[in-house]
Amino acid sequence: MIRTVHASDIGRVRSVNEDSVWIGATRYGYTLGIIADGMGGHQAGETASRLALETMRNTLDGLLPELQDEALRDALSAAILEANSTVFKEASSDEKYHNMGTTIVAALMNGSNGYIGHIGDSRAYLIKDSAAVQLTEDHTLVNELFKNGQISVEELDNHPRRNVLTRALGTDAEVLVDLAPVTLLPGELLLLCSDGLSNFVNNEHLGKVAGIHEIPLEERADRLLQLALLAGGGDNISVALLEHHGEAAVPETKEWD
Repeated sequence: MIRTVHASDIGRVRSVNEDSVWIGATRYGYTLGIIADGMGGHQAGETASRLALETMRNTLDGLLPELQDEALRDALSAAILEANSTVFKEASSDEKYHNMGTTIVAALMNGSNGYIGHIGDSRAYLIKDSAAVQLTEDHTLVNELFKNGQISVEELDNHPRRNVLTRALGTDAEVLVDLAPVTLLPGELLLLCSDGLSNFVNNEHLGKVAGIHEIPLEERADRLLQLALLAGGGDNISVALLEHHGEAAVPETKEWD
């Protein structure tokens, strides 16, 4: 059984929440989680993230039951590309939305198996044994500089251009989507977030807080938001959690009288 929760906060600096976040079940029982972090100015960023999320939800809600593996992957990819087309057309048709776009990170799960799709710097983490493992790679200028050996790992978090994206949804007619399979074992969580969380809360704290199984999922999500707010709350903050609550299988043993 997969339990889910999502939460969002405007933060302490922004006047508008340009994040859009939703998680829940589709008509035929898939678990779908989406976080979009809009850009391009207050109204434009808010519009881009909302359009992307709504397009994906509408596209995937009628997804036929029991799709597996490549079919699930292709469905998620197609939904993200449809969202890209929707946002790009809206931006092209109205001057006030010129250059608007959004990040996207989404998970589409059939039971405990599924796929993550993403564009930009919103992230997905696997939370296992109170440790956070990043599953996505940021599409940012500083990440490219780091991969090319031009800056150190210490410079990643403080580089003056750390928020410059190299890839976003809706800014171009064509876009490349990164896709990766994911499996949740009992007790493991999938954490989706905007950079308003990941830029202010380190991996160690993400893992420890999200992995506190003794408190409800809703409280864990709220604690993550509070950590980002305590660290300054310099951006909109959004998080979605998917937790596998199934019992681990216990091997049967035969006993002799």
